Amino acid sequence: MRIERDDLTRQAVVDLVALHQRAAHANSPPGCVFALDLAGLRDPSVVVWSVWDGAGGDSALLGIVAVKRLDAGHCELKSMRTHPDHVRRGVGAALLDHATRHARDMGATRISLETGSNAAYAAARALYERAGFVRCKRFGSYPPSRFSRYYTLDL
Repeated sequence: MRIERDDLTRQAVVDLVALHQRAAHANSPPGCVFALDLAGLRDPSVVVWSVWDGAGGDSALLGIVAVKRLDAGHCELKSMRTHPDHVRRGVGAALLDHATRHARDMGATRISLETGSNAAYAAARALYERAGFVRCKRFGSYPPSRFSRYYTLDL
């Protein structure tokens, strides 16, 4: 696996972001989708990485992850998605590890995330919990919601 900072211009990445948005809307109640679209991912406070299965022009996109700086000591994991052709191959764990290392390298003392509470998000919640994330209170500008679950990891 090769993880690199992404500029969101390659079609495979654009397509995976669109798939992520569609899935979030299909699996979340109205008003409870907080996954960033391309414009949100291009915000200067957000860094995006893509992971590929090889070198050169013939490599396949395995997934994407983004980290948003909330303040000097706090980052948020945003828009993590494994390509459907590559689930259950360690892509999500590799991206999560990369994102938490980046937050630590930026000087953050914690990284948090928001995800859904229904079955569609169960695998994601299990991944976060295996990585040491613990449930926490709502943070940032998220509105009150019975659907959302919040997690944090002290770095």
